[in-house]
Amino acid sequence: MLIAMPALRDSNFARSVTFVCQHGEDGAMGLQINRLSEYRLGDLLDQMSMRSDLTDVNDAPVLIGGPVQPERGFVLHSPHGEWESSFRISERISVTTSRDILAAIAEGNGPRQSLVTLGYSGWSAGQIEQELRENAWLTAPASEQILFETPLDRRWQAAAAILGVSDLVQLAGYVGNA
Repeated sequence: MLIAMPALRDSNFARSVTFVCQHGEDGAMGLQINRLSEYRLGDLLDQMSMRSDLTDVNDAPVLIGGPVQPERGFVLHSPHGEWESSFRISERISVTTSRDILAAIAEGNGPRQSLVTLGYSGWSAGQIEQELRENAWLTAPASEQILFETPLDRRWQAAAAILGVSDLVQLAGYVGNA
């Protein structure tokens, strides 16, 4: 996970936590996991001519995954089922972009744990490494508890707590060398 440092002022990423889905020589792609959009899942289902009779599905929040392709949906989830367009991130977490997973969620047959985002966060080759050198981000191991159980407004601090940082605001906003 990428945890935005307090000095990161870009409005797209300030106080964000981004789950990195893919990172390689061509760049990186991730989904922000703590930014609430104006939509609920029922709104998205309606736009896709789908519906659910399940209140918890209709009321589920939709997150802002990042500023790139904000019209495109992503479902970050615990592995369950076979979906048309999935990418396995780890043994326990996948990301899916196909409509079939939303249909299953609408019916109550989706993955046990999931979150839906619109858009994604992307970095070109070497960009995230440069931003790390500039002290824009902290990195922390992925946490299913933070992804699926921690309230959105607590995820930034909870992600930092994994690293033993109790108050992110107290961290220095500059880089030094010894």
